[in-house]
Amino acid sequence: MLKSSIASRRPSPVSIPSSPPRQTVHRHHGRAVSRVYEVSAYGADPTGTEDSTEALLKVFADVLRGPTSGTMLHGMIKNFGGAQINLAGGIYLISRPLRFPVGGVGNVVIFGGSLRASDDFPTDGYLINLSTSSRWSSTAKKYDYEYITLRDLMLDSNFRGGGVFIRDSARISIDNCYITHFTTDGISINGGLDNLVRNTFIGQHITNGSDVHERHFSGTGIALNSGDNAITNVVIFSAAVGINITRQANFLSGVHCYNKGHKYGGVGIYLNLSGRAQTHIVNSYLDFTGIVAEDPVQLTVANSFFLEAFIVFKSKIGVAKWVTVVNNMFSGLRGKMVVLDGKFEDIDNVLVDGNEVGGGMGLKATVARGSTKGRGKTSWVVDFNRVLLFPRRITHAHYTLTSIGSEFPRHALRNVTRNRVVVESDIPVTGTVYATVRQ
Repeated sequence: MLKSSIASRRPSPVSIPSSPPRQTVHRHHGRAVSRVYEVSAYGADPTGTEDSTEALLKVFADVLRGPTSGTMLHGMIKNFGGAQINLAGGIYLISRPLRFPVGGVGNVVIFGGSLRASDDFPTDGYLINLSTSSRWSSTAKKYDYEYITLRDLMLDSNFRGGGVFIRDSARISIDNCYITHFTTDGISINGGLDNLVRNTFIGQHITNGSDVHERHFSGTGIALNSGDNAITNVVIFSAAVGINITRQANFLSGVHCYNKGHKYGGVGIYLNLSGRAQTHIVNSYLDFTGIVAEDPVQLTVANSFFLEAFIVFKSKIGVAKWVTVVNNMFSGLRGKMVVLDGKFEDIDNVLVDGNEVGGGMGLKATVARGSTKGRGKTSWVVDFNRVLLFPRRITHAHYTLTSIGSEFPRHALRNVTRNRVVVESDIPVTGTVYATVRQ
């Protein structure tokens, strides 16, 4: 398992300017109805030539001087009414992470431009950091931020740290962003809940597939150390691990991972959960890099496409329960669609069925059907080892013996050990045994 740093360097104290907020205010009948902070008015350089860190941090601080409209989550988060930090299509060079000076901020939008790390940006930092070291609330369940939207941004970490860091926050939305050149994580979400990453492109190196440097890709596209989140319509095109999930109860849909081929040790989606997955992966595309699930429990993988990719169940404590892998398409020249890494002993309600396999890849399932013919036989054996996922395990078996002739033989299922169904009759029979089994 690859581990990525989630630490970030604390910036120096930010001084809040004494002048009134520099903002665009639209008025209706004399009342201010919106606030848009134009970063160039604070001296930020939209050409990316001069360092804009101090100017942008002043914008972040100035937002907190504006009016609020009550509170949000548990009365802890101040509602800043949708205040907007507008990058106005500029490219801004920064040497320290951008963060609000205090927590308790909600309903703010940052949008419309590019941020690039300078050559002296801290290697353990993130371009945008939504976390605070201070615990400003006495409430038992603490959140730092709520409903912060990062939209239409290009974040270039310049191989100096990561893109976005979020901690103990709720309903953060990362929408239509392009995050690249990170060395730790493109996005790191830690604690909190109900965060969304959607319509976003993430890649350590900018490439469109085969790359001569692919074996050296490192870092993680999305480090998800949080539950109750959704990752939808996201492309991860280069990183050692596409999505690394270390907490349960997350939903992934429309994810396309071609970050690093499995032959170089890459993983598309890594479920590092050991017995508590509760993860739903649907309508996704794993491209030369697959899914690794440690001791999966309550995991669904459905309606997805695997091109030269497969699913690995990795045993640490030997558990696989309530797992569903159905209605997927697998295409590859070799290997098996589902692979066991280690020994599983605690198995219950694992369903691998209804998948399509092509190109020479081997089918694996927990439900199988087979038959065998015989002439003048008293014993029939249907061997399911080629198909069944778990070795030496058949929990349910059903068979039918059809015979040719006038005799009515007595017959019985005698054995299901070693993934083989053995049927015997009391007299020689010419006929066929049809068997259906489940693990």
